[in-house]
This record gives sequence, structure tokens and C-alpha cells, in this order.
Amino acid sequence: MSMNVLVAGSTGKTGRQLVADIAQMGHTPVALVRDGSDTSVLPKGTAQRKGDLTNLTDDICADMDVVVFAAGSGGDTGSDMTDKVDRDGAMRLTDIAAKAGVSRFVMLSSVGADASNPEGDLAHYLKAKHDADEHLKASGLSYAILRPVALTDDGRSDGIKLGSDVDKSAKASRADVAAVLADAAVNGTYDGKALDMQSA
Repeated sequence: MSMNVLVAGSTGKTGRQLVADIAQMGHTPVALVRDGSDTSVLPKGTAQRKGDLTNLTDDICADMDVVVFAAGSGGDTGSDMTDKVDRDGAMRLTDIAAKAGVSRFVMLSSVGADASNPEGDLAHYLKAKHDADEHLKASGLSYAILRPVALTDDGRSDGIKLGSDVDKSAKASRADVAAVLADAAVNGTYDGKALDMQSA
């Protein structure tokens, strides 16, 4: 049976590949887009739903079977937008999904977000991701959390490593990340897990 999969962050470099992967798997991706989003990067004919992660409506997850959060405020924004999108937006989308009876929520997180008090240059971002991840775990939803290492624009690799074997200084291609997210969303392969990830 075909599933409706809402993708937040659908026009990003990872999100657009994720949308294509879900469609190729025989399911229906629905791109969550805000006013001003460049929807030309989406595969032709992709269903769209208007919404802004900083101001989501209560019906944003209506008729959705799965939700994937693959959005990010971006490296050029300040800490306030990191909080609004990466933390508060993700948490609000989780709450709406739970109330809507969505069967699964897949979170694109980051390596290092498992720490409750991260340090270093990315501390604020990682703390926001940590809080969103923990909120999802406590939501009652079936969930999967993917924490890739540094992202590249390379294509699919010959292999993927997940879990404790991941080298945190390695790289992960966005194509590989999208493939794992699609598998998690559609097949439930990683339900109940929070996993580091790299391209092998």
C-alpha cells in the first residue's frame, strides 16, 4: 500500500534526493514548502503542502502516514533561527504528527547530538538537535533518528556504516543519507533506533 510521506526540508540538498527516493520506492512524498522555497529543485509532479517550520498549523500532518524532518536553518543563520527551526520547529512537528496519528517519524539529526551538553563550535546547534531528538523519543511515536557525520555532495557510495562502528571524522554523502532516511521512513528498518552514520 502506498504511503504518504511528509518531508520537511524537501528543497534542501538532502531533502530533494529523499523526495526522489521515496517516489522511486512507490510511495507519495509530500514536500513541506514555505513561501519563497525554490520548488524547481523537486522532481516534476511532486505534491506540495504549504507550511513554515517557525509557524506550523495544527493540520500540517493531516492524511500523512510518515513524517521526515530533514530541514535545517542553515549554516549562515544565527542561533535564534537554529532554535526556531532545528529545535522548536522539529518539536512542534513531532507534536502535531503524534496528534494526527502518524505511524512513524524519522529525524535527520547530526553526529554529536547524543551529548546533552555538547562543546565546541557547533555546541548550540548540537544542543538544539539533542533537544529535538529527545522530544521525539518521548513522544510515543515510532521513530528513527539518523546522525550522519560531515556531509558531502558525492553520489551513492558502495556502502554505509551505522552505529558504533562509525568514524566520527569520516564523511557521509547526502545521497547515502537520503537513501537511509527513505528506508527508515518507508520500511521502518530503523524503528526505535538513534544511529550515527557514514559512507563507507
